[in-house]
Amino acid sequence: MGVEIERKFIADAAMLPEPEKSVRLEQGYLDHARIMARVRIAGDLAFLTLKGTEGGTTRAEFEYPIPLGDARELLRSFALQGRVTKTRRYQRHGGRIWEVDVFDGANEGLVLAEVELSSENEDVEIPPWVKREVSDDPRYFNAFLATHPYAEWKEDAEPESRERDGKQ
Repeated sequence: MGVEIERKFIADAAMLPEPEKSVRLEQGYLDHARIMARVRIAGDLAFLTLKGTEGGTTRAEFEYPIPLGDARELLRSFALQGRVTKTRRYQRHGGRIWEVDVFDGANEGLVLAEVELSSENEDVEIPPWVKREVSDDPRYFNAFLATHPYAEWKEDAEPESRERDGKQ
């Protein structure tokens, strides 16, 4: 069984250095009660990923390459409403590769940075372009963003808007 351990942070897009590499992603989510199934198209590649639905930094994860045509058909025929579109940038910092997702569409304006770890207690050097951690906030999970886009969040429910306005 695969396991994913990651921390997630809001990043400042204006402070990001040039990426080492980037790829535009589109993903949709398949409906199920105890496991989240994701179909992702990344450029000319496609993947089926199954993740446990429990929150936090550690979740079961299984990912498989699938034919691009199959991915498109799964998204067309079985995906729940909503999509997440973003460009994933790969940034080096502190001896690690960070994945920085710059969202567009209904989630435009949101930039999330993720770093994968070997254990939950592993030390991480936080880059200067990271604002705050949101690993335990389910609103920042892509499955949530697909059906509750960032652009639709109410200002009083979005902590960053309070920070901007000095209303913490």
